[in-house]
Amino acid sequence: MEVYIKGIGNISPQNTIDSSIFLDEIVSHDTDFVSCIEPNYKEFINPIQLRRMSKLIKMGISASKICLKDAGIENPGAIITGTGLGLVGDTEKFLNQMLDNNEEFLAPTAFIQSTHNTISGQVAIALKCFNYNNTYSHRGFSFESALLDGMLLIKDKDAENVLVGGFDEITYEHHSIIKKTRWVKNETIKSLELLNHKTQGTIVGESVTFFSLTGKKDENTYARIKNIKTIYKPESNEEIEAKIDQFLAENSLTKDDIDLVVLGLNGNIDTDDVYYHLADNYFNTNYAYFKHLSGDYHTVGSFALWFAANTIKHQRVPEIARFRKENFTEKPIKNVLVYNHFREVDHSIFLLTQ
Repeated sequence: MEVYIKGIGNISPQNTIDSSIFLDEIVSHDTDFVSCIEPNYKEFINPIQLRRMSKLIKMGISASKICLKDAGIENPGAIITGTGLGLVGDTEKFLNQMLDNNEEFLAPTAFIQSTHNTISGQVAIALKCFNYNNTYSHRGFSFESALLDGMLLIKDKDAENVLVGGFDEITYEHHSIIKKTRWVKNETIKSLELLNHKTQGTIVGESVTFFSLTGKKDENTYARIKNIKTIYKPESNEEIEAKIDQFLAENSLTKDDIDLVVLGLNGNIDTDDVYYHLADNYFNTNYAYFKHLSGDYHTVGSFALWFAANTIKHQRVPEIARFRKENFTEKPIKNVLVYNHFREVDHSIFLLTQ
């Protein structure tokens, strides 16, 4: 089950809006969480409509248009999105209105825009696309579910091209809540020094990333998504190794065929063990990591896929993203494997080829 990435639109905490460049200028964040670098929305959305849109809706529509422009497509055959928490900002706004107004005289806009499928609906309205439209909210598997749906549509020839996206946002209120758990670091650190702070928790982030998928390759293709796999609550590192062995064998590859492994390291001493285990005992190749650039969140797999696809297209791994640089060797990048998990529960594997 193979599809090709024809175009990408990514709005993230890094300078990723221009699809022609790949992490040429790195942005360091010295805050409790990392927020997106927003574009000039007037380039993508009517200024009159902007006034009623929340931040995430504006980013979603803009990223989708960037993606379609990059792919040279006007109208996709389907729109599929994945999100862990949906539009957190609008949800908080509506709940605060209930408290402030004593549950009376509530404005409906924030409530309407708080549902998880708002982005896919707003994108469809903006593009005047009346084709298949779906949203998945499966915690750490949200983006992976959307991607799998898109790949199946193309395989079954129900659509020639599919717009697949993953999105999540972080707000001050939400951060203050999750900071009470062990998932977020208590101390404020520099995002680029994430792995130097071997303590409990990570830094959280956000992004909106869209991919234009098709069943045919051309000169503008970023990479081929050869397959994806999800693993729910594996019991041991040995089970994960066995799953990867099986996954690679199903795709006529071995671990020695992988030119680059992208790991979801997030600086959390409670959950990073599997990544170090794979780097120490399983793979013997080049490694990269990415969460110091994006932060961690439910659909961070979409940022990981963007990163992996660009390493193949540009045939390089940016210095800032190299893991264990002392052992890094320059070589052609043909096969890339992404391994990521969300809170040690939802594990996902992406296999990309040139």
